[in-house]
Amino acid sequence: MRTGRAAARRERTREWLDGLRRDPFVVQTVRSTAAATISYVVALWLSSEPAPLTAPLTALLVVQVTLYSTLTTSLRRVNSVVVGVLIAIAFSVLVGLTWWSLALIILASLLVGRLVRVEEFIPEVAISAMLVLGVTQVAHTAWDRVLETLIGAVVGLLFNLVLAPPVWVDTAGDSIEDLARRMRRLLLDVAEEFGGAPPVERAAARLHEARRLDNDVAAVDGALRTAEESLRLNPRVKEGLLHRIVLRTGLDTLEICTVVLRVLTRTLTDLAKQRGGGELLPGPAALALRETSQHTADAFVSFAVLVTASGSEAAEAAESRLAGSLRAARSCRGRAAELLLALALREPGRWQLYGAMLAELDRILDELDPEHRGRRLMEELDRHTRERRERRRRLADRYRLGRGRQAA
Repeated sequence: MRTGRAAARRERTREWLDGLRRDPFVVQTVRSTAAATISYVVALWLSSEPAPLTAPLTALLVVQVTLYSTLTTSLRRVNSVVVGVLIAIAFSVLVGLTWWSLALIILASLLVGRLVRVEEFIPEVAISAMLVLGVTQVAHTAWDRVLETLIGAVVGLLFNLVLAPPVWVDTAGDSIEDLARRMRRLLLDVAEEFGGAPPVERAAARLHEARRLDNDVAAVDGALRTAEESLRLNPRVKEGLLHRIVLRTGLDTLEICTVVLRVLTRTLTDLAKQRGGGELLPGPAALALRETSQHTADAFVSFAVLVTASGSEAAEAAESRLAGSLRAARSCRGRAAELLLALALREPGRWQLYGAMLAELDRILDELDPEHRGRRLMEELDRHTRERRERRRRLADRYRLGRGRQAA
């Protein structure tokens, strides 16, 4: 008994530690703390300042979750600090620190920061200039600040090069699968309503639940952006572009399906209002539509597993399940179409709602179809290839133009 409890506790502990290792916030906290501490120790050796806090501050702001964002952030931050220091040196030669010189240096720093395109670090240009201008030995402290900034940035870059950051594909994949499962549960709940007489309030609750899926899509999009950045410039990843496109197009497909789900729940709400508490559909039509929705709901999860599968065997199994769910859904959809057509002929005032339900389910089935997805993947790959060629062509043109000017 005690052995079983101890094993269960160890298993829970392992799961908890694994969850911490997969949490971007925890990884970011540990990496930033370590990089900032190392940069401070290095700055103590190389800088003449007794407390070179600029180095750990720079490392803290530079080290991001991914190598790509670390590299781009480092360049912009170093650029902003150096520009601010140079502005401060120029002002210190002409004027001291007064209220009007402070206003001028802030104005000049913000304007120059926009010109040198440091983006979110524009305020850092003004902050660096103010801090340097406010000290006594301006030139000496200014170059120490530049040195400390370079130390922090270099330590942050080396930290990510030596200890490569995690690849967040699995985390993004889990988020996509969780979204697909929530969509499946919602569609299954909607399917149960077809055969009953739901009050308008309950149908409207399904509509509000479908609208809340927008928040889930936004959260998954944030996780996917982190995963996309973790694939860029990462030495442990091969075919990073393909991974990014597969995940991004998969999320785009699910996002379209959430919109269609929202429209379907609105159609259900409108039908419930017209029925006034009565049965939405007669038995055979309700059963065919319910089975269509249930198979379509299963296809959501199979599609998400196919998109996030890490191996060929898992992908093949998911694709087989997806194909089976789609075949079953289309078969049930054919029966539902015949029954709803006969029902629309008897109740012509509601033919728009019956047709809308079929059209919305058709749209979902079309979006989840592997052939449709294959075409979408090829289009995205072609687009990225064209963009890459265009960037290379522009760089080559600039290089030839520069060589021509030097020759002249």
